[in-house]
Amino acid sequence: MPRPPRLPPDAVADGLRELPLWSGGPDGIERTVRLPSFRAAVDAVVAVADVAEELDHHPDLDLRWRTLRIAVVTHSAGGVTELDLQLAHRVDALFPTDDPA
Repeated sequence: MPRPPRLPPDAVADGLRELPLWSGGPDGIERTVRLPSFRAAVDAVVAVADVAEELDHHPDLDLRWRTLRIAVVTHSAGGVTELDLQLAHRVDALFPTDDPA
């Protein structure tokens, strides 16, 4: 399945305006979610994994106790694509705040 092309910087900036919990730029975007417990953070990893599998687009996940860092980039495109923004929106639907405790 072909991957979408890298977005120009202005398109990434526009996309990030719709994703206020995310930061980054054309080379990648990320978000940190703080959960109420380690178990909740592990469950969050599973929830993100389910979305990633559905989209066939897999973020880098870094779990540190109750904090989950989610980094998204389309490596094959060398930067952020529409698929990354779509995944970010899906993550925001799972975790509408950065501290869902």
